[in-house]
Order: sequence, then C-alpha cells, then structure tokens
Amino acid sequence: MTCSLNDYVPIVGKAAIDQLRQLADDIAGIRIVHVNSTRVGGGVAEILSWMIPLMRELGIDAVWEVIEGSDEFFAVTKKMHNGLQGQQVELTVSDQKCYEATNEASIGRLGASLEHADAVFVHDPQPAYLIRLINKRTGKWIWRCHIDVSKPERRIWKYLKETIELYSASIFSIAQFAQPLRHPQVIIPPSIDPLSDKNCELPVSEIENVYERFLIDPSRPLLVQISRFDKFKDPVGVIKAYRLLKKTKPVQLVLAGGFASDDPEGAEVLNQVGEAAGDDPDIHVLLLPGDQDRLINALQCAADIIIQKSTKEGFGLTVTEGMWKGKPVVGGDTGGIKLQVFNYSTGFLVKSPEGAALRIRYLLHNKEVARDMGIRARENVRENFLLIRQLREYLTLLRWLKLDGNLKSLIA
Repeated sequence: MTCSLNDYVPIVGKAAIDQLRQLADDIAGIRIVHVNSTRVGGGVAEILSWMIPLMRELGIDAVWEVIEGSDEFFAVTKKMHNGLQGQQVELTVSDQKCYEATNEASIGRLGASLEHADAVFVHDPQPAYLIRLINKRTGKWIWRCHIDVSKPERRIWKYLKETIELYSASIFSIAQFAQPLRHPQVIIPPSIDPLSDKNCELPVSEIENVYERFLIDPSRPLLVQISRFDKFKDPVGVIKAYRLLKKTKPVQLVLAGGFASDDPEGAEVLNQVGEAAGDDPDIHVLLLPGDQDRLINALQCAADIIIQKSTKEGFGLTVTEGMWKGKPVVGGDTGGIKLQVFNYSTGFLVKSPEGAALRIRYLLHNKEVARDMGIRARENVRENFLLIRQLREYLTLLRWLKLDGNLKSLIA
C-alpha cells in the first residue's frame, strides 16, 4: 500500500507535512540512490519501501537498488554483521576476496545509476565496498549503518573502516554506535509507517481471528515476540522466560517471524527454537512469509505484552510497532531498544530470561500499570518514531550536504 503525504495529516498534523514540502523545495529534482542487500525481510527493506515513494512525491528522483550475491557472499557478510556486533569471528583472506568480488560484479548492473547520482545512501556492510569501484562518482556517498557497532570485533572493523572513511558522512541509529571516523556522523533513528498493513488500525474481527486460527485461548495472557529468527533476537531466551512464568501463570507465547534473504543463519536458529519449544501446545512458533504484515499487526494487537529480548539490536522496529499498538514492551537492555523503552514508563529493560520473567509477571499482576505503560508507549512513538520525523531528518541531511551542482560541498 502506497500512501500520499496528505494521508498522514490526521496523525501528525498539517504543519509537519508542510515542513517536509518546504525542506524539499531547495533539493527538488536531485537524484538519490539507496543501495541495500534485500527487498524482502528486515527493517531496512521496510523503511525503503515507504521512503522511496514519499521522496518521489516531494520531487526527489529517488531510486532503490539491491546488490546481488551468492550464498557464500551472504555467509561472509553475516559473519561481518556478527563481528560488527561484537562476536569474535575471523574474516579470512578468502572471505575478503569473496566480499570484494561480489561488489565488483554488481558494478556492471549498478554502475551507471551510481555514477550519476547526486547522493548515494549505502545501507550496512554488504554493498559498502561499491564506493571503491565507482571511479566517476560525482555526488556525495553516505554510509547508513543500521546495526549495533558500539563494540565491534577489532579486526573486522579495521577492515571495513578503511572503506567507510571514503564516504562523505555516516548515519547511525543512536549516538552510542558512532565510531571515530574522518568524516561527519549523523544520528537518525529509524521509524515506522503508521498507515502500513503492519501498523494500521484493524477491525476487531481480524484480531479475534488470530485466536481461532492458531488455537490460542483468549482467556489466558498472550506474550508475543515478532522478529527474524536470529540468535541476537534471543528467541530461545524468550522460551526460557516463558517456562519460568509458566510455573505460576497460565501464559501463552507466540514467536513469529521470517528470514531475510541476506541472512543464511535463519534456518539454523529456527531449528533451535523448535527444539527448545518441544511439544508445548502453548508455544506457537510461526514462520511467516514476507506478505503477512496484517497478521503480524493482529498478533501484536492480540498480545497482552510485547517481548523483544534481543542481546544486540540496531534499533528494533518491532519494539516501535508493539508500542504503537499501545502495548507495554519487555525488551533487551541493548542498542536502540534503550532509546524507546523507558523503565517503569513504557515498559521494562531486561538482561536475562529471569529478569524478563520477573517483569512480565509484574505486568500481568498489575493490569492498570500495564495499560498506562501502553498509553505512554504509543504516545512516545507518535512524538518520536513515525516516518515523517525520519523523512524530515533525511531531507535536512540532504540540505546540509548543500545542493551545489552535484552536492559538491559539505557545509556546517
């Protein structure tokens, strides 16, 4: 579903939309290219799916390109991703050659589009090496990092940093992720589209259908974690918390998500989740295809409490989505979750399955507290994490890059 800017007026107000149009006036007609590694799965693809049409509506020639690679390439970039999030992994010479060769193979298909862009936003490590291969680039290149690089594995960061410092600027989701670099760094947290199928208002019947479809008992508390099957999302830890709760509360758990096409570890993590869940009829493990946004929406709306017990998290859009549904969130005390969940206000931050079980039990025993947290959570999203704010900050960055022919000069 593609919405017009005017569709957001009832949610954010006319003044916010007018401000976007004013910001875009001076940069209308410029060519912007976004490059990432997948059109399906994960927060980056979700953000670009709404950002590109809205940029075009504002008069910007925005294009979305995707780098292509083999299973070997995505295994290497997953290793890089894990290393940047602090895991001790080794990037071999063979890994580096595969990474660089795959980027080079994409130049024939993407080169012309990138050479003539006024600004190129390259998302995450997978396509980062492209900047070394475009000899005739005329515009500004910006590296957009969506992952937690607060404590990266030293050798992997050193290898990547040599490429990142060729960019004109970097964007991080929160200040704690910023690294010493020889160019400006900008903080732009991600956001959600409140009118998308995943976040729009649903009829009650569609929410109630979830109970019947998945044999969920509406009379007992429902805990829901929506996320890719990724070890850093800690779904096995969520099951441990559930089992601790189950000793005293008749809870039910849904773990639902899918795979990103650039993540080769998803199937292995899903198998681990299946083993941990066993034959417990109150644990519902749902592998969802990429077109199930309304179902995800309904599951979050049906939940009593949203969980996102990540051990590492770039931002956590599923936290934002749950808060937008007016739910308290029990989230991992890490990364961008800490930017959204305020302890004792919009939810709780936890570091262990035991901590998660303790906080969930408290919320289930104190329903008025949980309700008030949900109200504050939704308002926090309205004020800080809707797409209009993120789009405004991208437009501000483009103006900061100052249109001068092909964005030739950075200004303070």
